[in-house]
Amino acid sequence: MSGDTAYASNVRIFIARLAGTPIFDPAGDQIGRVRDVVVTVPGAAPPHVHGLVVEVQPRRRIFVPITRVLGIEAGAIVFSGRVNMRRFEQRASETLVIAEMLDRTVEAGGRKMTVLDLSMEKTRAAEWLITKVALVKSGSVLGLRRRGASVIVDWDEVTGFDTVQDDQGAAALLAAFESERAADLASALHTLSDKRRVEVAAALDDARLAEVLEELPEPDQIGILSRLAPERAADVLEEMDPDDAADLLQDLPLDQAEALMALMEPEEAAPVRRLLIYPENTAGGIMTSEPIILPPSATVAEALAHIRQRDHIPAVATQVYVTRPPVETPTGRYLGLAHFQRLLREPPSTLIGTVMDDSLDPIRPDFTLKQVTSYLATYDLVAVPVVDEAGLLVGAVTVDDVLDHLLPGDWREHEDHGGA
Repeated sequence: MSGDTAYASNVRIFIARLAGTPIFDPAGDQIGRVRDVVVTVPGAAPPHVHGLVVEVQPRRRIFVPITRVLGIEAGAIVFSGRVNMRRFEQRASETLVIAEMLDRTVEAGGRKMTVLDLSMEKTRAAEWLITKVALVKSGSVLGLRRRGASVIVDWDEVTGFDTVQDDQGAAALLAAFESERAADLASALHTLSDKRRVEVAAALDDARLAEVLEELPEPDQIGILSRLAPERAADVLEEMDPDDAADLLQDLPLDQAEALMALMEPEEAAPVRRLLIYPENTAGGIMTSEPIILPPSATVAEALAHIRQRDHIPAVATQVYVTRPPVETPTGRYLGLAHFQRLLREPPSTLIGTVMDDSLDPIRPDFTLKQVTSYLATYDLVAVPVVDEAGLLVGAVTVDDVLDHLLPGDWREHEDHGGA
């Protein structure tokens, strides 16, 4: 670094790499994961690091002062003392490195550059300062790929962090969350400003944005979808699970929802339209229309192959529904279901029609949420088939569907819902 500042060690911590890092107390108990680093950007002087934003369950973001950090190692951070569980509130003088400083356009050496990362170091006075900035030539960052040679320069060689930018990219921010679950990225998006949230959403591909939208509270979903070009919004809806897409479309004005469905591919819009005919808090209104369905002539090996597909959530993958052809909802006549555990005990060549359970009555689409909940609890199930009056399978209700509708409508908006 330029200047006379000396450091106790040459340990340089690149901040974007801290995203998602577990943080432990001295006893070795994990309390949460790092989501950001809080700094003050006063001007030309290297910014002081105040502390870490740490997410603890359930979705509460707290502040851990940097003075409490005992060590930062690969894959772990250890702190001392007690943790204040009060929810983190960003002050006007504070800046979040990952959320606000990555992807900014700055100047270094007379060239326009994009910020990929920033590093912090500890001084002999036990202060942590932002000392280095990793940059790449502006325009050479596309999606999550970094093109062009990156450079690392001293903080005082960079200008432009104090300017307001109309269109800030999001590639470096998304790279920091690349390995995180969709729910974690959604939590990060929820804490951003409206402008930054839209910028990040625009940088996501359709499939990833669909996953994230499913985890966001309703106002964020509507805000993001409404600012996308209609054609792209329709593409994202096609990537969502039909039940989640239907829930989101129900929250939009009727003319906007109809316009988006008209832009969707007919085969993608059809299951969404079928779900929209059912009242919201009924089995038909909360079910998924894409459970695992096979004919009775399918083998156990085929059933297990379907269960192993990565795009099935655990609740859906617990059982296979057996029907007469066709095996897409609405199916042929419903025959029964094959439990995952039973399938594991049978020879691979066994026909699932011979091992299915037909003793459990399915539920009807008009079952109320309370009736569905009681049914799942009575029979210790995590999913239940939904069959219409004609005996055709139209979907399945999973326990996560029920939880989404039992919790308050704004539960995703409150990081501290349910207590700390």
